[in-house]
Amino acid sequence: MADQDDVRRIALALPATSEAGDRFAFSVADKGKQKGFVWAWNERVEPKKPRVPRADVVAIRVLDQDDKEALLSSDETRFFTEPHYDGFPAVLVRLPAIPVDELEELIVEAWRCQASRALVESFDRGNPDT
Repeated sequence: MADQDDVRRIALALPATSEAGDRFAFSVADKGKQKGFVWAWNERVEPKKPRVPRADVVAIRVLDQDDKEALLSSDETRFFTEPHYDGFPAVLVRLPAIPVDELEELIVEAWRCQASRALVESFDRGNPDT
């Protein structure tokens, strides 16, 4: 199953992607701004205390609430959410529960949500599998 090394490898293979220097998070550059598409989930372990990063769970951006709900209802072992993400287009993914090929599909789609149209079109022209 998947781990953070897989997330890093998949994310950094996508055009204009960078890893944050201070945390486990990946973003794509768009018009001078970094737009996040996958990052480590920070769990609230103790009330009123800082959240703690989890190496085994990532948040992955999705297109919209419909996509989020579809993933959440498809497999509660792999996908979940929490109140912090209510109304936000991202789903939490348990890395040990998801095969690497499915993780890659989710990350590429997350990147597409945040990348510019021109960058996505360029990527598609160079990638016959999309």
